[in-house]
Amino acid sequence: MSDSIRDLIFGRPLFDVVEPRRTFQDVILPPSTLDAIRQALALIRKQSLIFDRWGLAERHGGTAGLALHFAGPPGTGKTIAAEAIAATLGRKLLVVRYAELESRWVGQTSKHVASVFRDAAKSDAVLFFDEADAIASRRFTSLSHGYEREANATVNVLLNEVERFPGVVIFATNLAANLDPAFERRIRTHIRFDLPGLEERQKIWRAQLHATKTPLASDVSFQELAERYPRSGGDIKNAVLKAAQLATFEPGPDPEKRIHQRHFVQGMEEVMAAQSVMSQSLYEARDAAALPTPRERQLLLIAGSALLVAIAALLTAILT
Repeated sequence: MSDSIRDLIFGRPLFDVVEPRRTFQDVILPPSTLDAIRQALALIRKQSLIFDRWGLAERHGGTAGLALHFAGPPGTGKTIAAEAIAATLGRKLLVVRYAELESRWVGQTSKHVASVFRDAAKSDAVLFFDEADAIASRRFTSLSHGYEREANATVNVLLNEVERFPGVVIFATNLAANLDPAFERRIRTHIRFDLPGLEERQKIWRAQLHATKTPLASDVSFQELAERYPRSGGDIKNAVLKAAQLATFEPGPDPEKRIHQRHFVQGMEEVMAAQSVMSQSLYEARDAAALPTPRERQLLLIAGSALLVAIAALLTAILT
């Protein structure tokens, strides 16, 4: 049975439901980013005052909800910040990714988009679109192919749902420039997530470890690590996990093992090496521009799937 038929018959979850456990005590961000998030939270809490008591809902219909845009490189804390916002508001977090929304069936992706907004409204949950630039990318100006019309229709539905949604929706992007320009006016608050500074990096290194249970050697210097590696919080997290693993390989009984500075250094070096491997290509740089982007590959997949469905329908009509 194909994936499309299985999805059609049995259905599949369109989002992950997260019970927020992390709060802003767990979030380490640059001061400017934290200030912008605090202002957004204050705006959320004052929605009723602004739109109901002050009457702005009567002048500005369809704006009772609040859309936020978190833009920045991977690993800079966008997801954990969304979880902390949900925790602060006492709501669940519905995490949506393009892979769950995308469907091979023509028109079904748009229906999936509308469905997640309905579910979020019913449960009064915070809706979080992870890597939103995959689904909210710029619309095509030329509609010579079916997959272009399908992609544009999905963006149109998403724009309409954002305007009507009464709750909090957060869009996280790694490449904000890929968002359709129409989202700029529909999203009231745009927050930039930069790589952490030196002070934040020191705190992030410490925050990855248990205050009393993690055995650290006396040679560990988080300041030195922060100065040496201007990396994202996601990279630091992975480096710490690798360092702990490396420490377990040391000879001797487990109760005597400690995580040394060399383990953290090797852990981060391995994280950086892995990223270097992932960035390698068999193609020369001069040919890179000719390669399809991830968005173009997704659209080609949609187009190819739609063609297969059409061929199957034609064969069925001929044979019956």
